[in-house]
Amino acid sequence: MKKNYNVDRTSLQLPEYGRHIHDMVDELMTIENRAERNRRARVLVAIMANIKQTSKESGNPERRLWDHLYIMSDFKLDVDGPYPVPTPKSLAPTPARMHYPEGRIAMKHYGKNVRNVVRVLENLKNQQVVDTITGNLARYMRTKSYEYNQEHPNNEVIIKDIKRMALGTIEVDEEAISSLKSDYKQNFTPYGKKGQFQKKNNKNQKNQKIVIRRNHK
Repeated sequence: MKKNYNVDRTSLQLPEYGRHIHDMVDELMTIENRAERNRRARVLVAIMANIKQTSKESGNPERRLWDHLYIMSDFKLDVDGPYPVPTPKSLAPTPARMHYPEGRIAMKHYGKNVRNVVRVLENLKNQQVVDTITGNLARYMRTKSYEYNQEHPNNEVIIKDIKRMALGTIEVDEEAISSLKSDYKQNFTPYGKKGQFQKKNNKNQKNQKIVIRRNHK
């Protein structure tokens, strides 16, 4: 007795239909009479509809069944179906290639928007407006630098970075920027010092307990 294992059989194109439907498709391609082949193809599509229960699917479920019929025949079935014969490329089109921005950020800790603001300043002719925006930009750069390095940079560094991004196209009021103070304050310990912060809280809690006990006496 010859044993028939699945590992020895051909792989199924659409396993959800089962091997019997695939065998029926293979037999359908062997029918030479075109009229009979068309009739059996319609019957086979009706059987596939009962298996898939496509009544709740969106779109055109009947066309999807005919597409599945061609897929199971490896697109070799020659019948007069109600829809155009699909191709592997039409059923699985290659997505269009996405174009990612390739511009490099010279100073990543400031972000891309800082460079964009500097480019806008290059086209402004009102020096008063340029000075106002440059001052706000310097404050923002100090903020981002603190978030990145956990320390406030010197105003000289901010001035130097603005000039470097502007490539000498704008005039920077160095005296005004040098007099800026940091408006960015955040009461948290730097990264890697959470243990110290926790110990400080525990110490405060102990002091509070001592005060409560003394008041109780």
